[in-house]
Amino acid sequence: MEYTHRTTATLGVSTTIFSASSSNSSPSPSSLPTTVQGPCAACKILRRRCTERCVLAPYFPPTEPLKFVIAHKVFGASNIVKVLQELPESKRADAVSSMVYEAYARNRDPVYGCAGAISHLQKQLNDLQAELAMTQAALLLIQCQQHEQNHENTTFFDQDKYFSSVLEPSWQ
Repeated sequence: MEYTHRTTATLGVSTTIFSASSSNSSPSPSSLPTTVQGPCAACKILRRRCTERCVLAPYFPPTEPLKFVIAHKVFGASNIVKVLQELPESKRADAVSSMVYEAYARNRDPVYGCAGAISHLQKQLNDLQAELAMTQAALLLIQCQQHEQNHENTTFFDQDKYFSSVLEPSWQ
């Protein structure tokens, strides 16, 4: 049996994964690769023991420590735990996603945070809607000009037929 050891470090947090594998050709349940994951990213960063009932573990896996670091920096661990405990489990993932997004936005723009991002997107939407309206008006103008031009050509040809029949001598 062969053992491999891999350590990765992200933001000063190291994750150690041990895996065991066998060189047998037929895999048995005991020889399949197994990974032992340590505590969740939150418990790892807070340097506390991660229990099976850890509220943060499902939302901050050990492979994504930066996600918790940023949320912790803005909201604090105790506030994150309070928010999650007050919500039903079906809404907790969305709440964590929102907190992490707000923390990223607050990190990028400390003054306005998400409100600044929303304001920027609304301005961009208004600009694009104005551009779309102008493009639609230009398209309508081109269509009207083409319709008018086609109508003039048709009228010209109809008049030509009319005048040619009127101008023809009747003795023919």
